[in-house]
Amino acid sequence: MEFSEEQLKRYSRHIILPEVGGKGQKKISGSKVLIVGAGGLGCPVGYYLAAAGVGTIALVDNDHVELSNLQRQIAHSVKTLGVNKAESAKQTFEALNPDVNVIAVKERISSKNILDLIRDYDIVVDGTDNFPTRYLINDACVMLKKPLVSGAILRFEGQVTTILPGEGPCYRCLFEEPPPAGLVPSCQEAGVLGVLPGVIGALQATEVLKLIIGKGSPLKGNLLIYDALGVNFRKVRIPKNKDCPACGSDPKIKELTDLPEEYCSI
Repeated sequence: MEFSEEQLKRYSRHIILPEVGGKGQKKISGSKVLIVGAGGLGCPVGYYLAAAGVGTIALVDNDHVELSNLQRQIAHSVKTLGVNKAESAKQTFEALNPDVNVIAVKERISSKNILDLIRDYDIVVDGTDNFPTRYLINDACVMLKKPLVSGAILRFEGQVTTILPGEGPCYRCLFEEPPPAGLVPSCQEAGVLGVLPGVIGALQATEVLKLIIGKGSPLKGNLLIYDALGVNFRKVRIPKNKDCPACGSDPKIKELTDLPEEYCSI
């Protein structure tokens, strides 16, 4: 593809970077990314990927914008209260960059549809806020060998990791099973600092762009933890578990439809 004069101006700060250049920007423009969740994390991830010119961005969310979302979910506004979140974010991202094809998937993700949803995308981003869905996304990406950039936030702390199936550990290598229901509070129950998803979402978007252009070192095999109160980052090494039920040498999870019914939320 050839860039128009307008596109050359829009992406000029990328193109002058030796690590990106015109070739890298063409990779970005030709890439397809699926974001599960158009909430606290999905909003900043989608915003930055749209600004970067990612060719196709799909947003999966069947929830609707509420007033309590606006403290942190920056793709929505009072004008879109009551609107489906994926549709609201689509309008915002397309207004920012009309080059980008934004697809709003207004479905509840489940073990029955996730493989079809992610099959045609290059990279998957997990922006969900509950454990069962996080594990479902992990297992599906492992099965289809799709790179996954996973993020999580709660109160004043956030986490990011990048999962490259076949090259490193997956989410189940870190935590084999979801914690019992009610053990870990949700953001709705425990709260979250409004700017925190912006930090973690920006890190997720950075990981996605690095994967697309093939530069830098992704967070493969590492969990990056950010403490907003202490203003510090630390990396925790994730060892590969040869007995992992998802990515081990003899995985127990062979069909997503065998997972419990509660493995769906968004």
